[in-house]
Amino acid sequence: MSVLLRRARPNDLGAIMRLERDTFTDDAWPEDAMRRELASEHGYYLVAVDGEHDTDASPDTVFGYAGLLAPRGSGQGDIQTIAVDPARRGTGLGRLLMQALLVEARRRDAVHVFLEVRADNPVARGLYASLGFTELGVRPRYYRNGVDAVLMRLEVPPPVTRPAARIEEDPS
Repeated sequence: MSVLLRRARPNDLGAIMRLERDTFTDDAWPEDAMRRELASEHGYYLVAVDGEHDTDASPDTVFGYAGLLAPRGSGQGDIQTIAVDPARRGTGLGRLLMQALLVEARRRDAVHVFLEVRADNPVARGLYASLGFTELGVRPRYYRNGVDAVLMRLEVPPPVTRPAARIEEDPS
């Protein structure tokens, strides 16, 4: 099976909300708020889908989603949310979604990207640190069940460009 990242569509909302509620039980976004995020000109939401069977974004074909808020010209972006289906965790899908959001942040001329992560989520904190995010501080009892949020920031690196390698012809 192949996984495809594509822009989220309005008909993905049901599948996104299923993952949202399953992942963030106590802190899930309301459906109306997510609908507004998907439609916002300042947002950039992606879904990870089954590349072979992505027809109407049924809940069985959406494996993850992630969202960025980055108004053009603001110089900043915020990772709004990211979730991966439990059966797909540990496969690199979260990293792929994050990298795609960071590419879009760069396209929108963001200099810094911020996010908040639960203090009790070492896997996510490790992923963000491996992508270059640094911890700025803590928001005590930020989440509904009293868990602290760790505020993180990335200074968006410039794109790396290199000339194409020259391919030598086979003399035979």
